[in-house]
Amino acid sequence: MRENYFDILQADGTPVGVIATIGMGRGGSAAGLPSIARGAYVIVGGTGPFVGVRGQGEGQQQALRGVRPRQASMTENPARRRINGGGSAQFFLHLIPMIVPQIVMRANTPAVVHAADFVPVSPSRPAAAGEVLSLFATGLGAVRGGVENGQPFSSNPPASVNSPVQVIVNGKPAEVLAARRLPRLP
Repeated sequence: MRENYFDILQADGTPVGVIATIGMGRGGSAAGLPSIARGAYVIVGGTGPFVGVRGQGEGQQQALRGVRPRQASMTENPARRRINGGGSAQFFLHLIPMIVPQIVMRANTPAVVHAADFVPVSPSRPAAAGEVLSLFATGLGAVRGGVENGQPFSSNPPASVNSPVQVIVNGKPAEVLAARRLPRLP
């Protein structure tokens, strides 16, 4: 039996959250996962945006320069590891989130407003090319800095979402200037 904890980081090294797994470190491949993988793991949860996440995973140790991976004690001198060689490990994690991000809907249309005055984008007031807009969504996960239990989110300054956010408009990525948690929808 093995426990694995995966520290998920943004490209700049900012922590996003942790995913925890438990399972068998050796054995066959679980159904639905790549056949090169070995060891069946159950994803038992996590922190930050991974709170309540479930799923399955598998790991595969890879030979490095033709040398089979070997087990090493965590008390072994790291210099000996460089001398004795080793391998790398690759893990496949299939996540089933507890909450999926959703675009907020108002009157059967997405809650998109003109950033300058928070007036909804509509046929009578369409967005102009290059204009900055605000899109409202739920389920984006934890915020940076956190919030004390029982306390409301700060409105000044608004809390930034911890996870990376990507917006696609007409099949093309849009520039995201900020992803913030608002105390309430304007």
